Amino acid sequence: MRRPKRVLSVCCASIVAGAVGCSAVPTESPRHAVGFSPNASVRQAAGPGPLPSGIMLASGELPRPRAVPEPSAPARLGLTELTALGLDRNPRLAQARFAIDTASGRAVQAGLYPNPTVSVTGDELGDRQGPAGIITAPHVSQEFVTGGKLGLSRAAATKEVDQATLALMTQRYALLANIRSAYFDAVTTQRRAEILSELVKLAEQSVAQTEKLLQAKQVARLDLVQLEVDLERLRTEEQATRRELPAAYRRLAAVVGVSDLPLGFVIGSLEVPLPPYDLERLQPYVLASHPEPRSARAGVERAQLLLRRAEVDPIPNVTVSTGYVRQNQNRSNDWTLGVSVPVPVWNRNQGNILAARGQLGEAVQEVTRVENDLVERLATAYREFTSARQRAERYRSAILPRAEETYELSVQAYKGGQFEYLRVLQAQRALFEARLEYNRALGEAWRAASVISGLTLEDQWPPVPPAEVPKR
Repeated sequence: MRRPKRVLSVCCASIVAGAVGCSAVPTESPRHAVGFSPNASVRQAAGPGPLPSGIMLASGELPRPRAVPEPSAPARLGLTELTALGLDRNPRLAQARFAIDTASGRAVQAGLYPNPTVSVTGDELGDRQGPAGIITAPHVSQEFVTGGKLGLSRAAATKEVDQATLALMTQRYALLANIRSAYFDAVTTQRRAEILSELVKLAEQSVAQTEKLLQAKQVARLDLVQLEVDLERLRTEEQATRRELPAAYRRLAAVVGVSDLPLGFVIGSLEVPLPPYDLERLQPYVLASHPEPRSARAGVERAQLLLRRAEVDPIPNVTVSTGYVRQNQNRSNDWTLGVSVPVPVWNRNQGNILAARGQLGEAVQEVTRVENDLVERLATAYREFTSARQRAERYRSAILPRAEETYELSVQAYKGGQFEYLRVLQAQRALFEARLEYNRALGEAWRAASVISGLTLEDQWPPVPPAEVPKR
């Protein structure tokens, strides 16, 4: 009985070494790290303020990040490189920039004055007294716009430029959030595959040792079958996770905007401090600074301008015309002068004024709808973030240390002849299941944090913990 146990002692020692020395996904180097303090961003949010990130309302230009060279072989990129590539290559941002150009062109066109009309006419041509007839050349007419219509039209169109610029901001931070979420999904899947691979190796060792014990008639056939079933289950889980990895990489590449980007591994780790988000501080900041409610408020201003434009439309424009007339019958030179004004008797733009009032009401309600939608998205993401963060913290501080301690104690007890080998395997299984759950909780927390980072307009993310000041 003692001799087989000595053989298992060596095996269990190797199992302990493999369990405790569990490798992690390599982290990004400090030079690639990006830093942002969400609390600092909240402190800066005293009001709506100017547009961040150097966005210009008139031109809609955004600073373009440094392009990341397209790799020819499967790439090993981190979040920083993927984010820069997405900002440079994603077609949604390009479309939003063209939308700004379109709105800018409409704003220019809306304020342009009507062109004058120049005409040449000939009357009574072939007349007996004068075959050349009466020639009016040139006859010039110009419409003079009254009531400030052009200024109101241009002001309303300028609000469209503002909304297009804010739409670009919305697309930009939504893209950042999507890239971060897809990135951490890929990192979580990678880490799960690594943990399952370690589990499979240890399970194979357990099956091999149990087969030796069965040959020595130290265990029952049932014990071996149970271990083989467990091994096949772990192999199935590992293979399924490995098959998920290419899809996770392709999804990440598609979110970045380069669907054919050959990703072979994503550099990063879940074992970094999560952002210290606080819902009570985030909500007013998001409502004041997020581009969606700001665009809705700009929509109210635009609707007010359009209503005013519809109200002044009945004010008649004045058309003045003049021209030189040559009467060849009596060989005289004359001048013509005319003034025309439409009389708003039947059409006083009643229908358009009524429609503009309705559009203003819709725009006012749109502000409330957008704010409610934004609060709902923020609250949902924060709920998922808080729940996953608490689970991960519980696993890290309480469950994992106890599972590791239980496993180590069971191994020591087995070496001393106090436990059966299957008790060690149960402790080992509990330890790795705890690691899988811890990995899953961290992945959920980071994905929810990615959504929050997009709502809070964070460029430098994830936040880098402040360096500790050395004590003197």
